[in-house]
Amino acid sequence: MGSGAAVIGFLDVISAVFPAFRNGRMHHMAAVFPGTVSSLAAATSVVTGILLLMLAHALKRGKQRAWWAAVLLLPVGAATQLVYRHSIFGAAVSLGLLVLLIRHRDEFTALSDPRTRWRAAVNFVGLSALAFALGLIITSAHPASERGNPGFTARCEHVLLGLFGFEGPVAYTSDRVGDVVAYSLGGLGLLIACSTVYLLLRPARPVAELSEEDEERLRALLVRHGHRDSLGHFALRRDKSVVFSPSGKAAVCYRVVSGVALASGDPIGDVEAWPGAIERFMDLTRAYAWLPAVVGCSETGGEVWTRETGLDALELGDEAIVTTSEFTLQGRAMRNVRQMVKRIERSGYECRVRRVRDLTEDERQRVRLAADAWRGTDTERGFSMALGRFGEDEDGDCVVVTAHKEREPGAPHPELGDLRAVLHFVPWGKDGMSLELMRRDRAADPGLNELLIVAALQQASEMGVARVSLNFAMFRSALARGERIGAGPVLRGWRGLLVFLSRWFQIESLYKFNAKFQPEWVPRFLVFPNSRDLPRIGFAIMQAEGFVTLALPLPAAVQRFLPGRAKRAPHRHQTGYAAPGTAPAAASAGSRSGASGASDGSDDAGHDAVA
Repeated sequence: MGSGAAVIGFLDVISAVFPAFRNGRMHHMAAVFPGTVSSLAAATSVVTGILLLMLAHALKRGKQRAWWAAVLLLPVGAATQLVYRHSIFGAAVSLGLLVLLIRHRDEFTALSDPRTRWRAAVNFVGLSALAFALGLIITSAHPASERGNPGFTARCEHVLLGLFGFEGPVAYTSDRVGDVVAYSLGGLGLLIACSTVYLLLRPARPVAELSEEDEERLRALLVRHGHRDSLGHFALRRDKSVVFSPSGKAAVCYRVVSGVALASGDPIGDVEAWPGAIERFMDLTRAYAWLPAVVGCSETGGEVWTRETGLDALELGDEAIVTTSEFTLQGRAMRNVRQMVKRIERSGYECRVRRVRDLTEDERQRVRLAADAWRGTDTERGFSMALGRFGEDEDGDCVVVTAHKEREPGAPHPELGDLRAVLHFVPWGKDGMSLELMRRDRAADPGLNELLIVAALQQASEMGVARVSLNFAMFRSALARGERIGAGPVLRGWRGLLVFLSRWFQIESLYKFNAKFQPEWVPRFLVFPNSRDLPRIGFAIMQAEGFVTLALPLPAAVQRFLPGRAKRAPHRHQTGYAAPGTAPAAASAGSRSGASGASDGSDDAGHDAVA
């Protein structure tokens, strides 16, 4: 029925825009209706058709509000078909779909998606572009009735003025044609204004936000079960929502992006309680007609997810894990790393490995400023394997590794002092830590990242850390097998494609960087309903990770007057890497600028679910 609504909406639009679609045996009935009524019907047909097109996807997902809107719009569309196009068939099709919607109303029970101010901006830009294009077509669809020969500039001016309800420079010999164009443009402008204001001012709920109570419950679960998953601490991102099992012993953290409910990592808590949390999550996706997906779960997590839900799993890549007691710089395999580290040490760099709780507030603020200054993109990136903040008292167990060397006079960012690079690790149970952020001064010497990781691994035992999770390498097994002797043409072709894509997404370089430290490779998986859903899920992941940004944030002066803003009390420290006075990183797309970490001066690194 969603497809039917799209077809009817499309027919409503083109029948009002193009005069040829109005001509038929019953066109002589136009004399029955006053000109104003017929012109208003044309404008109504355009607006109704656009609204039905906008509702089509929501109807396919079984959204309850979309059903109500379609039930109200279809009789209006049928009336306009009779009054303006004089088509009994068109009206019958609209009424036929109305009957089907009413008959199958029990199938439309899905609740509304989480609301966001971004949708208002997207609606305004997208609908304005569509209205302008349609306006040009409507203005130019009556060449026989035009006075003179107006040019393209005059038509554009006429459309822009018409959207605001003013008369433009294009004139018509027929008053009815002039009224149709004017009312249609005015209707489009009114649709843009009303829909944008509605989306802007409606209450922003349900929102993706981790409440303080939820965060406390998650921290309690991590204390008891945090050793199971290196990504567990990332569940504490405050732009995620959480659903707990009936017993409260397990939880699934997720965020909804473009109708896709993205869970990340394994469920938090007792493995025996995972099925209860997963069932609650799946019930939620069915209630809202979301597409469920899990990014970066372990093999155990993937087995539980697929067994409990019937979903499918795909190996996404491998996580590099180093056992600190076995790490050494000795041996031929570590020769390159050993030489690079010694060279950087001779250059005068000094490394410090500390818990975040041991840093002064000035040092924490300097790290925040550095992370923001060295970010390679305009927005923070990260979702499934990033925390999105630094230096809060609640995160005192996190580990920060910094490199220091005096700057040359006149060098950029003098406010950072001698700080030249930063690693940030989050706890992984009581005896592990997981890399969350890696950034360095672009002017620093190549190889500084290697020095930081070696310093962290060498001093980890003194801090009670037995295992360290480094970067995530996308499609590592394909890259590794594809370069071996005897690899088949399909595998070699797949590896060649990954190498080609590495020009933009550092897939191969990140794998090679991780391999330097002789880690154990642990696979991570993507869980999804159906192969046909992978493009949609992939696009949602790229949005969540910050690789795709669909709209600009609203100005602070506008946000101040919006209703429904979060009422949560602020934490003692800002929840992000941004400098004071700027938006915190947790409010943006994520907390990392990309999946890299190679010593060639590339972007920052850390866990990253997509490259």
